[in-house]
Amino acid sequence: DTVLGYANSIRTIDGGTHIDGLKTSLTRTINNFAKKSKTLKDKDISLSGEHVREGMTCIIAVKVPNPEFEGQTKTRLGNPEVRRIVEQSVQENLTEYLELHPDVLDSILSKSLNALKAALAAKRARELVRTKSVLKSSSLPGKLADCASSDPEESEIFIVEGDSAGGSAKQGRDRKFQAILPLRGKILNIERRDEAALYKNEEIQNLIVALGLGVKGEDFNKEALRYHKIVILTDADVDGAHIRTLLLTFFFRYQKALFDEGCIYVGVPPLYKVERGKQAHYCYDDADLKELVNTFPTNASYHIQRFKGLGEMMPAQLWETTMDPERRMLKQLKVEDAAEANVVFSSLMGTRVDVRKQLIQNAASMVNLEHLDI
Repeated sequence: DTVLGYANSIRTIDGGTHIDGLKTSLTRTINNFAKKSKTLKDKDISLSGEHVREGMTCIIAVKVPNPEFEGQTKTRLGNPEVRRIVEQSVQENLTEYLELHPDVLDSILSKSLNALKAALAAKRARELVRTKSVLKSSSLPGKLADCASSDPEESEIFIVEGDSAGGSAKQGRDRKFQAILPLRGKILNIERRDEAALYKNEEIQNLIVALGLGVKGEDFNKEALRYHKIVILTDADVDGAHIRTLLLTFFFRYQKALFDEGCIYVGVPPLYKVERGKQAHYCYDDADLKELVNTFPTNASYHIQRFKGLGEMMPAQLWETTMDPERRMLKQLKVEDAAEANVVFSSLMGTRVDVRKQLIQNAASMVNLEHLDI
């Protein structure tokens, strides 16, 4: 779900009493309808706020005569009277709207009930996981090459594609602060699977334990993270891009706060190595290569090598081009518009082909066909 709040036209990114009132009233109203319509047959079970809001985008804007903003950045509304007013207003108007639009109500109740069923199944899966002490275990994945530092602030982990690239990265890294976790192929697309399947997947478990992510849905604790810099490092081809997208989907759905805290990075390996005499130059795309070659004399002799994958690089090359903090190219990923990101992930990685097709058609005019790997 995505809940955006504004107070006197100021974005309250840390929430506040207006958002608390909205969430409480929305949950109470939908539960009242669910019990009245006997959608919930067990009197001891109710829909939580997460069940009701799953997949929703909620926006609330309030005008407060004397706003009280809290927190260091003053981005949380603190007026206690606002919560009561919002609760009452939302409940009255939402109840009236849903009574007049039963089709909308049925859709919300159906979605919420499915979310509840998935949550109960996931709870059973989590209990199984906890029983086996997988997530809370001190036993790290066997393929993880950890770093010597125990300070998460200075530590970073490279998630790499396959054992070949993993081997080069392990040899080329700085063991003091760089850890390496090789993946075995493509990870699970969690946009199309329920939470129970997520916890049963070995590669997902390795990611959760290695990074110290904890359990999905629990409050994010940055101090529990084992590394504050998580670098996705894949080959510069279609498969590499797919693996990168699957990982980004996992991080966005499992713990979106990783993006908010600036923990997610993408490593950019070079595509070409150009040798001229004893000098070696690295180029990151065709334009970079063309620009370099144009600086050479017309009769210059040089050799161009195109890297097909990270596994082709020698450990020293991988360090020099992709891992050395002084010379590497990293892109930090942040989510500026959570609602738009939610739509994009759902459309591209979800099960609905028609939505994905429409999104691709809408973006077709912005695509340079020469950049497609066909």
